[in-house]
Amino acid sequence: MTEFRSGFASFVGRPNAGKSTLTNALVGEKIAITSSRPQTTRHAIRGLVHRPDAQLIVVDTPGVHRPRTLLGERLNNLVRSTWAEVDTIGMCFPADQQIGPGDKFLIGEMAALKGKPIIAIATKIDKVSPEKLAKHLVSISEAGKAVGVDWLEIVPVSAVSGEQVELLRDLLIGTLPPGPPLYPEGKLTDEPEETLVAEIIREAALEGVRDELPHSLAVKVEEMVPREGRDANHPLLDVRVNLYVERDSQKGIIIGKKGSRLKQIGITSRSQIEKLLGTPVHLDLHVKLAKDWQRNPKELRKLGF
Repeated sequence: MTEFRSGFASFVGRPNAGKSTLTNALVGEKIAITSSRPQTTRHAIRGLVHRPDAQLIVVDTPGVHRPRTLLGERLNNLVRSTWAEVDTIGMCFPADQQIGPGDKFLIGEMAALKGKPIIAIATKIDKVSPEKLAKHLVSISEAGKAVGVDWLEIVPVSAVSGEQVELLRDLLIGTLPPGPPLYPEGKLTDEPEETLVAEIIREAALEGVRDELPHSLAVKVEEMVPREGRDANHPLLDVRVNLYVERDSQKGIIIGKKGSRLKQIGITSRSQIEKLLGTPVHLDLHVKLAKDWQRNPKELRKLGF
């Protein structure tokens, strides 16, 4: 009889390397928000993959970058502490981009993690030709050799088309130690519901906004309470949420003309939140100013960083 395996794998990579999309593809449900904008992920989101012979916990981390704010420093520290705690690391290299200085810096950091299995993952292979992919795989191999990283495997995958996702899942599970399941069957993430709700709203708010805003936006669920006086067959959950920006001019971007953008954010996110929570929801969204919160330790604490 096959021994049951369980453990943690973390995806590493520079911002926008496809880590969150890959996490969702492995779990089979959307648990991490995705955006074409770098540095969308701000938490270490855990996604659970259940199999009869194994339980894989995938930890999606923020992209490591040169920090320009206190928030950036804290996110980088979060990523490094995650590396130390997981059993396996999958390093993501988007196939539609060349291996750059940021990748090489990260590979150097991987070299210091002695004895930990590291799988190199060429992501977004649906975006490139076979010839370009072949060159990319050679570049990954050479970049590892240059600093003494011996990749356990180099795997090309597309989280969008699903190509080789099963193979990656098998490889990651193969590196896990024997052990019992760590989470109940059927659970997809251990993130609190408030965090997931806030992330859904932040993703909706990021759609189609200008470059400077994504980093300046934080979302916090202040309250989630059942509406009083509703009968059990027709429940309603009141969800009060604050969207924080750093400058007054950014409030207008989020709210939109006569509140049109804020209304659209509510419509887009509410259906996803109702699916997540399994109950009708009344969303109460407010936009507030938290001046330079990314650089302010007190504001960062208040927002959970």
